[in-house]
Amino acid sequence: MNTSTVPVRDPVRAARPGDAGGGPVPPPVGAFRYTRFETVVPQLDDGVEPGRHRVVIAGGGPVGMALALGLANHGVRSVVLEADHTVCEGSRAICVSRRSLEIIERLGALPAFLAKGLPWRAGRSFYKLDEVLRFEMPHDARQKLPPMVNLEQYYIEQYLLDQIVRRNAATPGLIDLRWGTSLSALEEDGEGVTLQATHARGNYTLRAGWLAACDGGQSFVRRSLGLALEGAAYEGRYVIIDIELASTAPTERRAWFDPPWNPGATVLMHRQPDDIWRIDYQLRECQSTEEALQPAAVAAFVQRHLDAIGEGHLPWKPVWTSVYRAGAMTLDAYRHGHVVFAGNAAHAMPIFGVRGLNSGIDDADNLAWKLALVSRGRSHAALLDSYSQERIAAFRVNAENAMRSTEFMSPPSRGFDLLREAALSLALAHRGIAQLVNPRQTQAIGYGDSPLSSEGDLLPAGPLAGDVMPEQALCEGHLTDHLGPFFTLLVLRPDADRVALDDDLADVNAPLLRVLTLTRAGQPGGDAQAGADVFAALGATQGAVYLLRPDGHVAARWRRPPSGAVARALQRAACTVEHTEPSR
Repeated sequence: MNTSTVPVRDPVRAARPGDAGGGPVPPPVGAFRYTRFETVVPQLDDGVEPGRHRVVIAGGGPVGMALALGLANHGVRSVVLEADHTVCEGSRAICVSRRSLEIIERLGALPAFLAKGLPWRAGRSFYKLDEVLRFEMPHDARQKLPPMVNLEQYYIEQYLLDQIVRRNAATPGLIDLRWGTSLSALEEDGEGVTLQATHARGNYTLRAGWLAACDGGQSFVRRSLGLALEGAAYEGRYVIIDIELASTAPTERRAWFDPPWNPGATVLMHRQPDDIWRIDYQLRECQSTEEALQPAAVAAFVQRHLDAIGEGHLPWKPVWTSVYRAGAMTLDAYRHGHVVFAGNAAHAMPIFGVRGLNSGIDDADNLAWKLALVSRGRSHAALLDSYSQERIAAFRVNAENAMRSTEFMSPPSRGFDLLREAALSLALAHRGIAQLVNPRQTQAIGYGDSPLSSEGDLLPAGPLAGDVMPEQALCEGHLTDHLGPFFTLLVLRPDADRVALDDDLADVNAPLLRVLTLTRAGQPGGDAQAGADVFAALGATQGAVYLLRPDGHVAARWRRPPSGAVARALQRAACTVEHTEPSR
């Protein structure tokens, strides 16, 4: 049964499942107005929902909704269980990377992100009162998207929700989002998972072939399976506060180390839409978290900070406050039988370098096409093991960079503290040392050791197997305009000679593959044309062929594919089986 997203007009926000009532809907923030959605219960047979869903997603935050939209792109229906009745309260994750924007474009929600979000690509760091570093994230004429966009998480969730509503309008019941409903029990059987769903008026049982745990840092699914995150946790604590402030300061990332108004600690500041500003400030060891979160203490600090940066004369008001402790932790595997984990349910990231939300969006992108193929019977379940392998490898790259930043932002020992003091004091005079202050912002991560990749040719340039295919500006539009929820065979033909593929493609699984031919500007034929710079960047001055996965990563590449190479590479990348179920 399809259960739609139904707004409720009364200003009541139901409490978590098990509570009888609820508190008020969060107050408006700038131009954003919260909507409370009522719980809709499916038709039941003696407390049991008939049938079995292909996929149930626990958690309707950004990662859960992105996964549902990704599955929808592949024609797979899903049920999303979200414990709350609204999108999240507070700005929370605010920085959306270029890689995440590329994924969001494939999900169909990009226009709203770009219309509301604030693009930026630069940042400044200060030691006491002196600027010691100005960094810029990579950006060139090939790109159609900015390196980073600032957008509050409630907008992120709302725009993904809006896209879910649009998808359901076109295909009713494609994504069954059930508000005010969470999991209270789960049990795996030989063919899937039996779940107990709980809402304010009762509970019911439903069954799923696969359960995707996207239920956050306090994941119920993770605890139910007796799993725990492992890794490094640091003692550094940060108060996070959103304030409404009519400042005209530019959209950039600013960091102050050992400022006079927070000696021995760090302060970060980001601009967000609707005149909302994020301030993160580190607590010193002697400060009590409870005392620091008192409204009067927060207000006093914010006023000192604004006075110090020359904006203390502007009126401001607090909007949302929280506290954060740095850490980099992960599960040792993201697949456990018929349960897969994504986002904060799978791992925890420090805020430095904005890898939390962006890693979760990348999880959803990697998982969606694989779970779609497996749930439809087109691929072996081993394909989901590759999800775990690839995303844990990505976690380790992210964690290494993030923890380097964390050790600099929140030194874990006196030794690290002395190193930071030395680097900062010398950074003004020695720009090479200033690079130690660089926050190492998130970027696309390749899967160099992916079991899905095939060996190919040593092209003179271009992405390797496992890497993300970099964006390219074509004569009209961009390369990513032509990619979709399928494998793409990118044929680069710089001259009139054709790359001999017809015989090779005869044995390829046609429903999984699309062919995209790029010719040089002025040459006949092809699906799109590109300048010589694109062919040079991709090592294709004499022609080349790339097999691209649905998530944009390279599965294989050749100068000229040997007979049967494309079919073998596709079979390996998709873990295909001979017989498939009809799509649902």
